Amino acid sequence: MKFGVVVFPGSNCDHDCYHVVKEVLKQPVEYVWHKDTKLGNFDCLIIPGGFSYGDYLRCGAIARFSPIMEEVIKFANNGGLVIGICNGFQVLLEAGLLPGAMLRNKNLHFICKFVELRVENTDTPFSSEYKKGQIVRIPIAHNEGNYYIDEKGLSELKKNNQIVFRYVDNPNGALDDIAGIVNKKGNVLGMMPHPERSSEIELTSKDGFGVFKSIANWLGKT
Repeated sequence: MKFGVVVFPGSNCDHDCYHVVKEVLKQPVEYVWHKDTKLGNFDCLIIPGGFSYGDYLRCGAIARFSPIMEEVIKFANNGGLVIGICNGFQVLLEAGLLPGAMLRNKNLHFICKFVELRVENTDTPFSSEYKKGQIVRIPIAHNEGNYYIDEKGLSELKKNNQIVFRYVDNPNGALDDIAGIVNKKGNVLGMMPHPERSSEIELTSKDGFGVFKSIANWLGKT
């Protein structure tokens, strides 16, 4: 299996994701530059956190039009695994790979702290290492993490079991406490918390490593 980490101007969690895949998960990984027009032979793409293009206009709004995103969209539509973390989640929303939008945090301030999440769906390539209802401790770091979707969209998310993670104590005002969702096919995950920042015990929590381990296990079975 092989991972790719997409890098935009302003990405700042790309090295963290690369480190976790290579040094902790022990799997091959390469960086993918935003101006690339072709993808290599990858099994999973990671859209990392940061401030792509300075978060001008809206978070992820400019990154969505990077040359590489056309290939990312094709990759996802063909069933490839894609995970967007924080700013990466915002990019996936802007690209239409996931439903909904991000608003500013309810307190209008940047929030950076550990939060508790409840695992709602373990039947995905990104969450099979967890138990349904399990509480995990993973950090957030965002200014626009207030997830929103209209009433019909929320009903669809619930109907299709697309909500993977919910906040235990909602820090940003996200609708229905939503912290992470998948698309209908289940091959694209967007989550605001940073699992790569909680994948080693030296970081005080290894709860986030379950996301990467789940991906590796899923790919190993396919």
